[in-house]
Amino acid sequence: MAIRPLHDRVLVEPLTAEEKTAGGIIIPDTAQEKPQEGKIIAVGNGARNDDGTTQAMDVKKGDKILYGKWSGTEVKLDGKDLLIMKESDIMAIID
Repeated sequence: MAIRPLHDRVLVEPLTAEEKTAGGIIIPDTAQEKPQEGKIIAVGNGARNDDGTTQAMDVKKGDKILYGKWSGTEVKLDGKDLLIMKESDIMAIID
């Protein structure tokens, strides 16, 4: 299924949380933290300014990002758990 976010929104695939601690202890699903790292799957065209022009996005498809713990709206597409969020919810791009 093809999907394209509107305006200044991005579609993010959260990266899986660590299932083991550094010491090798396995963390059960119920105790795992929500991931705060993801990969951008699709981006919108950008936000509209007051004069009607479109402001280009700072992120692009394929970027690895950090976002807030409770950012975005969870959606399920083609069996995958994804997030749709505003570009302003993204805190950093990981190089």
